[in-house]
Amino acid sequence: METNEKSSHIEQSSDDKWRLWVQKRNKLLLQRRRMERQPFSVEEIGLVCTQAKEGFAAQSSLLEPQPPLNICGDLHGQFHDLLRLLNYGGYPPKTRYLFLGDYVDRGPMSLETVMLLLLYKIRYADEVFLLRGNHEFENLNSVYGFKAEILRRYEDPNVWKQFNEMFNWMPLAALIKRRILCMHGGISMELTNWDQIRCLPRPMSFPVDAVSTDLMWADPVQNQKGWRGSVRGISYGFGEDAVYKFCRYMDIDMIVRAHQVVQNGYEFFASNHLITVFSAPNYCGVFNNDAGMVRVSRKLKCTVKQFRPPKPMSIKYVNKKSASKK
Repeated sequence: METNEKSSHIEQSSDDKWRLWVQKRNKLLLQRRRMERQPFSVEEIGLVCTQAKEGFAAQSSLLEPQPPLNICGDLHGQFHDLLRLLNYGGYPPKTRYLFLGDYVDRGPMSLETVMLLLLYKIRYADEVFLLRGNHEFENLNSVYGFKAEILRRYEDPNVWKQFNEMFNWMPLAALIKRRILCMHGGISMELTNWDQIRCLPRPMSFPVDAVSTDLMWADPVQNQKGWRGSVRGISYGFGEDAVYKFCRYMDIDMIVRAHQVVQNGYEFFASNHLITVFSAPNYCGVFNNDAGMVRVSRKLKCTVKQFRPPKPMSIKYVNKKSASKK
């Protein structure tokens, strides 16, 4: 198989060669400081997506990762900020991670961002956990930058399609020691038992019911009671009382979610029963927000780490005007 550097032959059936290749490309991405037009060949992307898809298919839609671990929110193609997070939080496999989705769109290096995470997932399946965000659905990433980036760099729509076929198998939520529920969006008034998540059908090319829709799209809303239709035009906004009721009924202590830009990189809600974490600093180059990361200890103590935005760089973002809609 030809790569952009030198000709090399990689076959998925050759486990040793495959592992060595994944390890090598993983290390090369960690050292990358500038964008290359095609850092991977089309065939390499296909192999990684296939391997990742098989790994996701073997997992439940409701993951149950063990603490301690770091939880990260939206990244949106801000690859160099992902490198900063890993440098500060520690690298797998010594540090376990749970990412809450929205790896692509808007930022300039969605390809590198998602490929680095997939390579880590392939190498360390028990130490790196990836949930699906609403931007890992074709109807969004065809509009907000990922498709345009792939077509600009590869001129092949099948590359973009391969990513979305893999996204369709990603899990939607995680439950840590049956006490901390994690997802990209929010809770659902229709969710009454964990098997509703475990039994969600995959591959899932679009949310199939209220539970899957809310896990991707729902938001906490200050000064609101109960549930109301979301200003996004999909799913719901929920008040503090809904969080208290949900936590009591499902017998959990905390909810960790992403999906919204928050100025400090994190924001508590409902007397610390819910926390929003957002891990893309200076989102789209206009928000000047911090990034956040939640650390969960072995005893389930949660602490939040903040990262200031890096010094300004000349970076092109996609759809800056619509970024606040998330």
